[in-house]
Amino acid sequence: MEKEEMRELLELLDTKQYTKLRQFLGEMNDADIAALMEGLEEKALLKVFRILPKDLAADVFSYLEVDSQQMIITSLSDREAANVIDNLMADDAVDLLEEMPANVVDKLLENAKPDTRQAINHLLRYPEDSAGSIMTVEYVSLKESMTVAEAIERIRRVGLDSETINICYVLDSKRRLVGTVALRYLLLSDSDEIIGDIMHENVISINTLMDQEQVAAQFKKYDFTAMPVVDNEDRLVGIITVDDIVDIMEEETTEDMEKMAAIVPSDKPYMRTSVLETYGKRIPWLLLLMVSATFTGAIISSFEEALSVYASLIAFIPMLMDTGGNAGGQASVTVIRGLSLGEIGYRDVPRVVWKEVRVAVLCGLTLAAANFAKLMLFDRVGLAVAATVCLTLVAAVLMAMLVGCLLPVGAKRLGFDPAVMASPFITTIVDALSLLAYFRMASLILGI
Repeated sequence: MEKEEMRELLELLDTKQYTKLRQFLGEMNDADIAALMEGLEEKALLKVFRILPKDLAADVFSYLEVDSQQMIITSLSDREAANVIDNLMADDAVDLLEEMPANVVDKLLENAKPDTRQAINHLLRYPEDSAGSIMTVEYVSLKESMTVAEAIERIRRVGLDSETINICYVLDSKRRLVGTVALRYLLLSDSDEIIGDIMHENVISINTLMDQEQVAAQFKKYDFTAMPVVDNEDRLVGIITVDDIVDIMEEETTEDMEKMAAIVPSDKPYMRTSVLETYGKRIPWLLLLMVSATFTGAIISSFEEALSVYASLIAFIPMLMDTGGNAGGQASVTVIRGLSLGEIGYRDVPRVVWKEVRVAVLCGLTLAAANFAKLMLFDRVGLAVAATVCLTLVAAVLMAMLVGCLLPVGAKRLGFDPAVMASPFITTIVDALSLLAYFRMASLILGI
């Protein structure tokens, strides 16, 4: 279906049937228009954007990729660009301006409407990735002394410029949030009833300085579509809606995946990231991991003489290191996810360690039994060598799972992102520990 729409769009654009093109786009969903525009070349994309009606253009603009948004804004005149900013929701405008050069931001704010400029400046002063930085200031507020009829009249006046009107927020004389009222209750209540009498007083709110990841957890916990944001004095300053939370969850998940793969997080899609940018994101951790991996080489070198006596031991080093690394990676991913979702706290560490010890023993014994059978039946090594390898396997899995569960917790305790302590970093540590355990076991059993 999308291919047919793209074909029709290009045909109308090539034949310069702009009126028909405007009508064609006007019948489509905003997000679908944005998806089609992303498939166009820059010149065609800009032409289509100019064809769109002003209100529709602003709605479509918010669905475009950041690179496309920047290209459009810098291609428009100052007045045209300011019109786009004026028609965006404040939180979407802030997201755009945060990616723009300072001189462009100054020009846009200079030409924007005073109330738009005030709302954007209000949001820009909050810390990055905080609730205050992602909220919108377009919401419906009511006074608790209003009647239902007055409240509905206010919604008619300001509703079109609000992010949502499903939930209205009730404020006292000092703008403190004292309750909420759903639109459906207003419509079903008598017109002379007082808002303070029908409002819901048990309000769940978010502080402006709460981290966006915690905000997403609050939405998940309470299953809300919108939540109010208050300052330290409980004054309502904005709201966050579920569409922002979906973006945050995608952003946080992507960031964690990149950190777990030892990549410096990037805010650009893969196909829009240049080779040099991708190189710059990957090389720091690769260098660090390469340097740290030299410890494993040093451990092998220190036991070189012993290995010359039992050369067959060398063949099992990769298997032991890989198994330990895999076991540590499994434990770390499980614990990191638990920490991210709030399922694991610092007081749970003893329970986590005890659980991982039991899992490690079961996994280690199962792997050792399977490996022992292989060593005796197919590799036909001596009993002493087989015992050395299998006991080391149990020890390696145990150490790996302990390291995998404790490092992320320690990282979070020190204020680091637990995802940093994921597979690559843990694998390097476990490799060194596995080798030390292997050669220690060999010296005890084989006497080398």
